[in-house]
Amino acid sequence: MTTIAANLQAVRARIAAACIAAGRPLEAVRLLAVSKTWPAASVREAAVAGQRAFGENYVQEAIDKKAELAGLDAEPGLEWHFIGPLQSNKTRPVAENFAWVHSVDRLKIAERLSAQRPPDRAPLQICLQVNVSGEASKGGCSPAEVPALAHAIAALPRLRLRGLMAIPEPSDDPARQREPFAVLRRLRDALDIELDTLSMGMSHDLEAAIMEGATIVRVGTAIFGQRN
Repeated sequence: MTTIAANLQAVRARIAAACIAAGRPLEAVRLLAVSKTWPAASVREAAVAGQRAFGENYVQEAIDKKAELAGLDAEPGLEWHFIGPLQSNKTRPVAENFAWVHSVDRLKIAERLSAQRPPDRAPLQICLQVNVSGEASKGGCSPAEVPALAHAIAALPRLRLRGLMAIPEPSDDPARQREPFAVLRRLRDALDIELDTLSMGMSHDLEAAIMEGATIVRVGTAIFGQRN
């Protein structure tokens, strides 16, 4: 077994244990392997070990990897998620090459993705990124902006608003880790739009996120190792 395969097995075991502790079914949480900055060979190793969904931050890097791994895109295929900051001039390649975008934080970006999504493709799955910790260095709309922005995005064609995403301020305290995840869950639950996704939790805090209802955890370091 390769190192990446062993790491994946360990992360899946953590997710399963967290689901059991939270009283949730194991299938309630999907693992998104964050492969940004890692070469296509690493993605291939993870795919051979059964991982299908991969998260990328950099548009051209992801497109290059996708081309290199085209042979792996046979059914059930690889699923590519864009999870990084998204500028207006990069929306077209994202709309054309990804299945999900987790980092939409303003209406202009959503409108461009909607207009540029090829009509022969399935709707682009969207998460609205929320800055739950109020950090100036982080992207995301404010919690107060969520209702109006969610309604506006949900009305756009060729997109499907699935839920909310957050990258909270890091903490080593499990109780403090749970607080921003609970905020995100309450924001979703308060909307009068049916949303099924909470994209939250990473290598260091996925257990806390699962306790608060995460449906997608985004894990990079625990699978691929420390980045240089």
